[in-house]
Amino acid sequence: MTVVDVRKDVGSHSMTIVAEYPVTMARVWQLWADPRQLERWWGPPGYPATFTGHDLSTGGLASYYMTSPEGDRYHGGWRVRRAEPPSRLEVEDYFADENGNENTEMPRSTMVVAIDEAGAGASRMTITSTWASEEAMQKVLEMGMEEGIRAAMGQIDALLAERPE
Repeated sequence: MTVVDVRKDVGSHSMTIVAEYPVTMARVWQLWADPRQLERWWGPPGYPATFTGHDLSTGGLASYYMTSPEGDRYHGGWRVRRAEPPSRLEVEDYFADENGNENTEMPRSTMVVAIDEAGAGASRMTITSTWASEEAMQKVLEMGMEEGIRAAMGQIDALLAERPE
Protein backbone atom coordinates (compact mmCIF):
# COMPACT_ATOMS: atom_id res chain seq x y z
CA MET A 1 0.00 0.00 0.00
CA THR A 2 1.40 3.37 -0.99
CA VAL A 3 -0.49 5.49 1.55
CA VAL A 4 1.79 6.06 4.52
CA ASP A 5 -0.22 8.62 6.51
CA VAL A 6 -3.71 10.15 6.73
CA ARG A 7 -4.31 13.17 8.97
CA LYS A 8 -7.65 14.86 9.59
CA ASP A 9 -7.66 18.28 11.25
CA VAL A 10 -11.22 19.27 12.12
CA GLY A 11 -10.03 22.69 13.34
CA SER A 12 -8.66 23.63 9.92
CA HIS A 13 -11.32 21.58 8.04
CA SER A 14 -8.63 19.61 6.24
CA MET A 15 -7.51 16.09 5.45
CA THR A 16 -3.99 15.24 4.31
CA ILE A 17 -2.97 11.99 2.65
CA VAL A 18 0.69 11.12 2.15
CA ALA A 19 1.87 8.39 -0.21
CA GLU A 20 5.33 7.30 -1.31
CA TYR A 21 6.40 5.73 -4.59
CA PRO A 22 9.68 4.24 -5.85
CA VAL A 23 9.72 6.53 -8.93
CA THR A 24 10.78 10.06 -9.85
CA MET A 25 8.72 13.19 -9.27
CA ALA A 26 8.21 13.48 -13.04
CA ARG A 27 6.67 9.99 -13.12
CA VAL A 28 4.31 10.80 -10.24
CA TRP A 29 3.30 14.00 -12.06
CA GLN A 30 2.38 11.87 -15.12
CA LEU A 31 -0.24 10.12 -12.96
CA TRP A 32 -2.09 13.48 -12.96
CA ALA A 33 -1.01 14.94 -16.30
CA ASP A 34 -2.04 11.99 -18.49
CA PRO A 35 -5.84 11.65 -18.33
CA ARG A 36 -5.72 7.98 -19.37
CA GLN A 37 -3.44 7.18 -16.42
CA LEU A 38 -5.53 9.35 -14.09
CA GLU A 39 -8.64 7.40 -15.11
CA ARG A 40 -6.95 4.19 -13.98
CA TRP A 41 -6.65 5.31 -10.37
CA TRP A 42 -8.77 8.40 -9.57
CA GLY A 43 -11.98 6.49 -8.89
CA PRO A 44 -12.02 3.88 -6.13
CA PRO A 45 -12.08 0.23 -7.25
CA GLY A 46 -15.41 -0.50 -8.90
CA TYR A 47 -15.99 3.20 -9.70
CA PRO A 48 -13.72 3.95 -12.67
CA ALA A 49 -13.24 7.57 -13.66
CA THR A 50 -13.68 8.96 -17.17
CA PHE A 51 -12.20 12.39 -17.86
CA THR A 52 -14.20 14.34 -20.45
CA GLY A 53 -12.02 17.44 -20.10
CA HIS A 54 -8.46 17.66 -18.83
CA ASP A 55 -6.54 20.97 -18.85
CA LEU A 56 -4.22 21.01 -15.85
CA SER A 57 -2.60 24.32 -16.70
CA THR A 58 -3.18 27.31 -14.40
CA GLY A 59 -6.70 28.57 -15.16
CA GLY A 60 -7.68 25.28 -16.81
CA LEU A 61 -10.60 22.97 -16.10
CA ALA A 62 -10.91 19.23 -15.72
CA SER A 63 -14.22 17.38 -15.74
CA TYR A 64 -14.93 13.74 -15.05
CA TYR A 65 -17.44 11.22 -13.88
CA MET A 66 -17.11 7.99 -11.93
CA THR A 67 -19.33 5.07 -12.89
CA SER A 68 -20.71 2.80 -10.18
CA PRO A 69 -21.00 -0.97 -10.65
CA GLU A 70 -24.73 -0.36 -11.25
CA GLY A 71 -23.97 2.14 -14.03
CA ASP A 72 -24.76 5.33 -12.09
CA ARG A 73 -22.52 8.30 -12.92
CA TYR A 74 -21.15 10.70 -10.32
CA HIS A 75 -19.76 13.88 -11.86
CA GLY A 76 -17.04 16.19 -10.60
CA GLY A 77 -14.63 18.84 -11.75
CA TRP A 78 -11.53 20.84 -10.96
CA ARG A 79 -10.77 24.51 -11.54
CA VAL A 80 -6.99 24.73 -11.69
CA ARG A 81 -5.73 27.56 -9.50
CA ARG A 82 -2.06 26.75 -9.93
CA ALA A 83 0.01 24.18 -11.80
CA GLU A 84 3.76 23.84 -11.41
CA PRO A 85 4.83 20.56 -13.04
CA PRO A 86 6.21 18.27 -11.70
CA SER A 87 5.83 19.42 -8.09
CA ARG A 88 2.51 21.19 -7.41
CA LEU A 89 -1.12 21.23 -8.45
CA GLU A 90 -3.79 23.29 -6.71
CA VAL A 91 -7.45 22.98 -7.72
CA GLU A 92 -10.94 23.79 -6.59
CA ASP A 93 -12.51 20.32 -6.39
CA TYR A 94 -16.29 20.21 -6.80
CA PHE A 95 -19.25 17.93 -7.40
CA ALA A 96 -21.00 18.56 -10.72
CA ASP A 97 -24.15 17.73 -12.65
CA GLU A 98 -24.17 15.66 -15.85
CA ASN A 99 -23.33 18.79 -17.88
CA GLY A 100 -20.24 19.55 -15.79
CA ASN A 101 -21.81 22.47 -13.92
CA GLU A 102 -20.87 22.75 -10.26
CA ASN A 103 -23.46 21.35 -7.85
CA THR A 104 -23.49 24.18 -5.30
CA GLU A 105 -25.56 22.10 -2.86
CA MET A 106 -22.52 19.89 -2.27
CA PRO A 107 -19.29 20.92 -0.51
CA ARG A 108 -16.39 22.23 -2.58
CA SER A 109 -12.80 21.90 -1.42
CA THR A 110 -9.39 23.19 -2.29
CA MET A 111 -7.09 20.29 -3.13
CA VAL A 112 -3.34 20.82 -3.12
CA VAL A 113 -1.09 18.10 -4.53
CA ALA A 114 2.58 18.45 -3.57
CA ILE A 115 5.15 16.08 -5.08
CA ASP A 116 8.58 16.00 -3.44
CA GLU A 117 11.71 13.89 -3.63
CA ALA A 118 11.85 11.19 -0.98
CA GLY A 119 15.42 10.04 -1.58
CA ALA A 120 17.15 7.73 -4.08
CA GLY A 121 14.69 7.84 -6.98
CA ALA A 122 11.62 7.86 -4.74
CA SER A 123 8.89 10.48 -4.44
CA ARG A 124 6.30 11.55 -1.89
CA MET A 125 2.87 12.79 -2.93
CA THR A 126 0.94 14.80 -0.35
CA ILE A 127 -2.71 15.62 -1.10
CA THR A 128 -4.35 18.14 1.22
CA SER A 129 -8.06 18.89 0.86
CA THR A 130 -9.54 21.84 2.75
CA TRP A 131 -13.23 22.68 3.09
CA ALA A 132 -14.94 25.96 4.04
CA SER A 133 -16.39 24.54 7.25
CA GLU A 134 -16.33 21.61 9.62
CA GLU A 135 -19.84 20.70 8.43
CA ALA A 136 -18.71 20.55 4.79
CA MET A 137 -15.77 18.35 5.74
CA GLN A 138 -17.95 16.03 7.82
CA LYS A 139 -20.44 15.67 4.96
CA VAL A 140 -17.84 14.34 2.50
CA LEU A 141 -16.21 12.17 5.16
CA GLU A 142 -19.63 10.63 5.90
CA MET A 143 -19.96 9.95 2.15
CA GLY A 144 -16.79 7.82 2.40
CA MET A 145 -14.20 10.19 0.96
CA GLU A 146 -11.33 8.96 3.14
CA GLU A 147 -11.93 5.31 2.31
CA GLY A 148 -12.48 6.16 -1.35
CA ILE A 149 -9.25 8.11 -1.80
CA ARG A 150 -7.25 5.49 0.11
CA ALA A 151 -8.64 2.77 -2.16
CA ALA A 152 -8.12 4.89 -5.27
CA MET A 153 -4.50 5.63 -4.39
CA GLY A 154 -3.98 1.95 -3.66
CA GLN A 155 -4.38 1.35 -7.41
CA ILE A 156 -1.30 3.44 -8.27
CA ASP A 157 1.24 0.71 -7.44
CA ALA A 158 -0.07 -1.57 -10.20
CA LEU A 159 -0.02 1.28 -12.71
CA LEU A 160 3.56 2.17 -11.81
CA ALA A 161 4.60 -1.49 -12.07
CA GLU A 162 3.33 -1.52 -15.67
CA ARG A 163 5.08 1.74 -16.62
CA PRO A 164 7.70 2.65 -14.01
CA GLU A 165 9.20 5.60 -15.94
